[in-house]
Amino acid sequence: MRPNELILRCYGERKGDLWQTFCIDLGLATQGESFQEAKDKLHGQIASYMQEALAGEDREYADQLLNRKSPLEFRLRYHYYSLLCYFDTAKTSICQIFNEVMPLTLSQNQT
Repeated sequence: MRPNELILRCYGERKGDLWQTFCIDLGLATQGESFQEAKDKLHGQIASYMQEALAGEDREYADQLLNRKSPLEFRLRYHYYSLLCYFDTAKTSICQIFNEVMPLTLSQNQT
């Protein structure tokens, strides 16, 4: 596995009074009353999703689950917001780009 495959691309956007966060690499989404709340929920959802995909009941479908991308609309929105942030025209009050590290647990070698 390459190091860049351990980084999950995410973004958050304000919709009315709520924040929504999206992980475009796993097709996950959450919402909360603040950006931090929505981001924390997404972090927890990613950890739970990875646990189920790698060690839970859905283990036999891990390849499909770990290669599930979000719909094109959300991936395009991520890249649009990335460009806005790059040119420093995005207001952090309406959108934010962030990365999450894929949660991993090192296996212990038993001898």
